[in-house]
Amino acid sequence: MATLSDRIFGGSLILLALAIFTYYTLWVVILPFLDPDHFLHSFFLPPVYAITLPLGGIAALFVLVGVFVATVMIKDRAKRKAKAKTK
Repeated sequence: MATLSDRIFGGSLILLALAIFTYYTLWVVILPFLDPDHFLHSFFLPPVYAITLPLGGIAALFVLVGVFVATVMIKDRAKRKAKAKTK
């Protein structure tokens, strides 16, 4: 059973994801149809970042996964070499 702190943490992650989804949806779907002098434009970055920020995040994710896989493979190879030397 999940503890209260786990539930609070999970709920806060869901609220954060919902806020990011709502912000991005307004930014990409609604904002282009509003006049450029509308007050909502002051809350958002320029539209070019609507593509570059997610692409940068995806690229960073791929790099982190690649570094993790590389370190696991290097450690595994070192274990195999150490095991082969002891035999």
